[in-house]
Amino acid sequence: MSDDVSKRVTLIIVSITVTVIAFMMSAITIALPTIGKEFAMEAVLLGWVVTAMTFPQAALLLPAGRLADIYGRKKVFFFGICIFVISSFLCATADSAVTLIAYRLIQGIGGGLVFGTGLAILTSVFPPGERGRAIGISSAAVFLGISAGPFLGGVLTQHLGWRSIFFLNAILYLVVIGLILWKLKGEWAEARGEKFDIVGSVVFGVSLVAMLYGLTVLPTTPGIVLIIAGFLGLLVFGRLEARTESPIFNVGLFRKNTVFVFSNLAMLVHICTAFAVIFFMSLYLQYNKGFVPQTAGLIMIAQPVCTTICTPVAGRLSDKVDPRIIAAIGMAVTFVSLVFFIFLTEATALGYIIAGLAVFGLGMGTFASPNANAIMSSVDKKFLGVASGTQGTMRSCGQILGMAIAMILFSIYIGKAQITPEYYPAFLTSMKVGFIIFAAICLSGVFAQLAGLKVRRN
Repeated sequence: MSDDVSKRVTLIIVSITVTVIAFMMSAITIALPTIGKEFAMEAVLLGWVVTAMTFPQAALLLPAGRLADIYGRKKVFFFGICIFVISSFLCATADSAVTLIAYRLIQGIGGGLVFGTGLAILTSVFPPGERGRAIGISSAAVFLGISAGPFLGGVLTQHLGWRSIFFLNAILYLVVIGLILWKLKGEWAEARGEKFDIVGSVVFGVSLVAMLYGLTVLPTTPGIVLIIAGFLGLLVFGRLEARTESPIFNVGLFRKNTVFVFSNLAMLVHICTAFAVIFFMSLYLQYNKGFVPQTAGLIMIAQPVCTTICTPVAGRLSDKVDPRIIAAIGMAVTFVSLVFFIFLTEATALGYIIAGLAVFGLGMGTFASPNANAIMSSVDKKFLGVASGTQGTMRSCGQILGMAIAMILFSIYIGKAQITPEYYPAFLTSMKVGFIIFAAICLSGVFAQLAGLKVRRN
């Protein structure tokens, strides 16, 4: 197989893989009202159907990246796909809210292994001059999956039931497994022979999950205690990694690499706001506007169209222009879309909603690939797996943070009740307050993205 063909095959496999996981994460949001009705789930518990997958994913991304650097990125990547297939079939057969959430946790394990290695594989295969374009296509695939999820999820939910979403994901991943076994040749392990830091991995995973779970149960006392404990645990993790001969994370990346630090922070902020928009809008269109899942998903398609068009273009441009500038512009456009959404009411015209979603899609597409290019191009090749894992961790933490804010608002304005017609006004209020909060967070992300110095090219 020629070098060019190998690159194309690798890009196709990674892009399909991340698209499926991203699709899974957002498609389920459009099915929430149907799932909630079937299992009689109250509003806060319903949020856990979305959030459950992100906890193990966040905890595993960094260790997975390090494992991949040592033992082979393709091995870890393939193992994660296999776990995702099994867990998807299990989710499709869940008979209660508890079993569905449990199986979603298993899905998060597979997702962590895949997201922790996919971007590193691309960066290993594509040289700096071609990397921005490849990352742009891969990032477009992620955001296409996230954005198209509500539309396709709505079609599947309305015509085949919510379980068909999980069956589709499992089938697509079986195809990917065949492609990997047939076409993906070679292995990448620049840190082969080095030791894997088990203690650091456990401390990191437990501390991160404790802190993130604490966010979801605020403003309770246990939530505050867990956040403090998790934060202290991460400080201990940092000290351990600074003294470990072969750490899962090189602390120097955060101490000395300004681009790496602030670009990851910008990623956290952007995903936090983006995931919350998809979650809120999926529910708003069905509850307050009264659309069926398929129609709600069709309206939201304005977002993935704009995202898909912009992302590859922004990726190519980031090979020529400082990517932090392009990413900051994308973040600013996302901020504008959030301002649009603050003024939504039950009587808002459909054209206004679609325009807001289109602007939101433009912001996502302009931000994604330049931000990823800035992160991956700011580290040495030896740390590509760690950088990929860190970026994925920021993405998962952003999703959890966004959902945590949404669940806190649900607790305040709706309480422990199902979102029935009498609670639609309360839901609308919680959503509008949420958009005000996320707009402020997003504006801070613009400055975070611009705080880095000029990216060093590998």
